[in-house]
Amino acid sequence: IRQYSPEGTFDAFTKDIPQLKGLGVKVIWLMPVFPISETKRKATGGADSKFASEMPEEEQSKYLGSYYAVTDYTKINPEFGTIEDFRELVKTAHENGIYVILDWVPNHTGWDHIWIKEHPEYYTQNEAGDIVHPAGTDWTDVADLNYDNQDMRKEMIEDMMYWLTDENIDGFRCDVAGDVPLDFWEQAMPQLRGVKSIFMLAENDEPKLMKGAGLFDMGYGWKLHHLMKEIYKGEKSLKDYAGLLEYIKTNYESDDILMNFVANHDENSWSGTVSELYGDASHLMTAMVYMSPGMPLIYSGQEYDLDHRLKFFEKDSIPKTKGETWDLLTKLGKLKNENAALNGGKQKAGYTIEETSNDKILKFSREKNGAKLTFIGNFSNEVQSEKELLSGIYLNALTEKKEEYKEGDEVTLQPWDFKILID
Repeated sequence: IRQYSPEGTFDAFTKDIPQLKGLGVKVIWLMPVFPISETKRKATGGADSKFASEMPEEEQSKYLGSYYAVTDYTKINPEFGTIEDFRELVKTAHENGIYVILDWVPNHTGWDHIWIKEHPEYYTQNEAGDIVHPAGTDWTDVADLNYDNQDMRKEMIEDMMYWLTDENIDGFRCDVAGDVPLDFWEQAMPQLRGVKSIFMLAENDEPKLMKGAGLFDMGYGWKLHHLMKEIYKGEKSLKDYAGLLEYIKTNYESDDILMNFVANHDENSWSGTVSELYGDASHLMTAMVYMSPGMPLIYSGQEYDLDHRLKFFEKDSIPKTKGETWDLLTKLGKLKNENAALNGGKQKAGYTIEETSNDKILKFSREKNGAKLTFIGNFSNEVQSEKELLSGIYLNALTEKKEEYKEGDEVTLQPWDFKILID
């Protein structure tokens, strides 16, 4: 919400919900909307991070802190507006056929949370009895929660229930879900799902956390994300993509969904922009996110060709100029939502990778209920050609023009170019 608009408010975001529907969006994941702690509020990240209090006094007010340093799980950050504004956002999303899931931070709280004073036993403590930040991290602006404490678990679940019952949201994206004991999710999930049908996303890709294990509906597609970056840099090949699909097929249940993405808030702020990570291959990799089994994520700003690492602890608005990526995402979203060949989850469509004589060209098809899509892509920075790649009459899903190929025709693809063809 903070960076989405110059205003950085719920109201400003709500106005754009109808055009997000036009991109094919079915679920909105809101990063944490809770009040942010002032104690140990961060100004910079990384190993040499500094607190806002360590910065020149005249600059301290510009440091708004991390969304993940939560002061109160059942209140709204006034930076974004009021609870009434939030309710209007949820109502508008629902009217547009879009679900809203809220980023939940179960592993830690900010240092101003009331539990720090009233229930220090809810937190991990060192031998001296001091509350500590999560081990092995530089997250010094948060205090690590102690899941051995059953009372804390009970309050955590109650706070989650509030958003489902009172604020009518549709589920949660759970931050560092794998750092929270598995038995907490086994304890919480039946209670949460007992309220209503919800959608649960884990920031984790372990099969043990997924729907096949009775827990989260969807996990992070980290392996595809990293593989796409490595293929672009020439460190991995298309054989590794085939290997990844086989790994997913072998290790996940048929109900499990992985979230595919070229960008998210962590990658943008700490690893690089889409153009930094993929260069001229950004649209090819975006197409892969939609064509691969799973559910695609659009990170705010991606639709506007965001080419800027957003500051994590300060106001830093996304530019709102529509370019080529908006058009691409609109077409891919329509295809994802309307073509059975790209169904996911329980309706997961089959996929077949077809061998090519050119190791820089990937060809695979997705097929279900009589619908079939063929994808071909050039995963190199040079022009690539191959004969016998296509045969028949197709409808190009992006240009909406017919393309005919005869036996033996040579197909030529420009660097990082691709086609999505409807059989």
